[in-house]
Amino acid sequence: MFNKILIANRGEIACRVIKTARRMGIRTVAVYSAADANARHVRLADEAVLLGPAAAGESYLVADKIIEACKRTGAEAVHPGYGFLSENAEFAESLAASGIAFIGPPASAIRAMGSKSAAKTLMGKAGVPLTPGYHGDDQSADLLHREADRIGYPVLIKAAAGGGGKGMRRVDQATDFLDALASCRREAISSFGDDHVLIEKYMTRPRHIEIQVFADTLGNCVYLFERDCSVQRRHQKVLEEAPAPGMSAERRRAMGEAAVAAARAVGYVGAGTVEFITTHSDDQDGSFYFMEMNTRLQVEHPVTEMITGQDLIEWQLRVAAGQPLPLAQEQLQIRGHALEARIYAEDASKGFLPASGRLVRLSPPADSLNVRVDSGVEEGDEITPFYDPMIAKLIVWDETRPAALARMRKALADYQVAGVTTNIDFLSRLVACPAFAGADLDTGLIERQAEFLFPATASVPRDALLVATVGELLWEQHAARLAAKTSGDPWSPWHARDGWRMNLSAARLIGFRDGDSLSEALVRYQRDHWQITINGQSTLARGKKLDDDRFAVELDDRRLIASVVAVDEKRSIFLNGSTYSLLRDDPLHLVEAGGALGGGLTAPMPGKVVALLTQAGQKVEKGTPLLILEAMKMEHTITAPAAGIVKTFCYAAGEQVGDGAALLEFEANPTAESRTP
Repeated sequence: MFNKILIANRGEIACRVIKTARRMGIRTVAVYSAADANARHVRLADEAVLLGPAAAGESYLVADKIIEACKRTGAEAVHPGYGFLSENAEFAESLAASGIAFIGPPASAIRAMGSKSAAKTLMGKAGVPLTPGYHGDDQSADLLHREADRIGYPVLIKAAAGGGGKGMRRVDQATDFLDALASCRREAISSFGDDHVLIEKYMTRPRHIEIQVFADTLGNCVYLFERDCSVQRRHQKVLEEAPAPGMSAERRRAMGEAAVAAARAVGYVGAGTVEFITTHSDDQDGSFYFMEMNTRLQVEHPVTEMITGQDLIEWQLRVAAGQPLPLAQEQLQIRGHALEARIYAEDASKGFLPASGRLVRLSPPADSLNVRVDSGVEEGDEITPFYDPMIAKLIVWDETRPAALARMRKALADYQVAGVTTNIDFLSRLVACPAFAGADLDTGLIERQAEFLFPATASVPRDALLVATVGELLWEQHAARLAAKTSGDPWSPWHARDGWRMNLSAARLIGFRDGDSLSEALVRYQRDHWQITINGQSTLARGKKLDDDRFAVELDDRRLIASVVAVDEKRSIFLNGSTYSLLRDDPLHLVEAGGALGGGLTAPMPGKVVALLTQAGQKVEKGTPLLILEAMKMEHTITAPAAGIVKTFCYAAGEQVGDGAALLEFEANPTAESRTP
């Protein structure tokens, strides 16, 4: 077994590898970029080596720097995690040439499966059923367009070297094909350095089911059952589970054996995943189609670990060291049901727009036999715009799927994050969605259940406003006590914040903004409580600080436990498993909301302008695409908020922009906006 390994990755997967290596007595070396100097994986490793600037292309993707770090630290092997160089055949070959073991498959297997088109050709020769499509080398736009017409819409354009949902576009009609192709190629070049694409028939209501395979250097190969990854947004997985609901023993065996055959066909070694598109659960014909093979560990591997009781990273380390697989196929069994939810810094209500910022509050549910949290960040860390905005993976297990769903609902309710927008509330709605709870699964579930998953924005409930008000009052009292202790006269009545007035009770207004809506609480100070009036309804309130930002509040005859996290004027209220965001409204400091541009014409985060889609002086209609911004490895199209004229662009294609930067000057045309179509 290895004495020391280097982890050529970051975030939660680097932390995950460190955990297993430490248990096995293996020392670890972390690598990091300038942006990750204080990252959790750097703090956990035994040693750490700086690779370069924040950009992945100058740090995590530079193979020579990683090999040099191995030589400097004496690392005998490299675990690539997933993403970055994990499926780079040249990197694996360079390690071998330097006498360093690669904790992954041989370069030949990576190369065989690295191109989606080449892999499909190989699988077709092996007799694995394939989805109708075009996987050829001729990449001219005209030919690709004709092939799409031949296949029949809808079709899916996919980057041949892609993964993680990037470089992928669904096209529903011929007139949209060329624009989608151009966008797909730009994203593919940015993410993978290769704009080669393939085209497939887009199946309506398909399920995405993948098989975990494992092979050693001694000729043994097994499958560790399946994962259902059908719940996706932008072709990226959101929630995974194992085993797949409704999977019969016969189909499981057929898919498992097909996956093992695929692995053997390329001389595979280590952990891999063979992904299939299958028919919807209502269709019992058992058909499935090869989609691709990921020659690495998957993000969702924990659900397989939870149902099999195996540590897949330990398996990887043992196989890479030349040891046999720990178990044979007949020794592997499924126990219970597991689900994984990906906690992201993103705004689900705005098309899952990634977010960045400091994690002012990060309080996950406690780890147990039933609940596991894999995270690469801790409270106080930054979610930067340079990398994937994942905060953590929340994994739950129980004996049955309904019990596991109940565990997930409770764990999400207990998860508290402040400082960045997250998808936690969206995930809570997702696991409560009748279609998901009833296992009516397909890759379009989120779009199909949009009305349930994206409800109309509701006003913040009165209880949350009351809790926010009590939180302000308790914090003022706490701050006053601290100030009194450090003053020359700690007993002075002037330190008190009890609202005392001679001959009458004091009253004041405390305001909060929810978007453009202002809510005001009229607070009257009584002897041992407050009378709080909101929208004409009064409540007698008391509060007691418990710890940090957590407190007990009594509202008339009810008692609640809540938290309020304050950052500048922002307030995050955690109450009854939900999170509410408000801005403290100070009437002495009015701030004009929105700015002159409005309509989303400012950069939602730091990024790079990829393309200008109109010209200065051009008249446009509402919704017309104006420019494309690339941020966090994804493209975001900025559209016209109304009919009007594009005055000037503030940046040229290829230029970097900061968070909130004005992207263009736009003059709305109220007359055009009000026309009847």
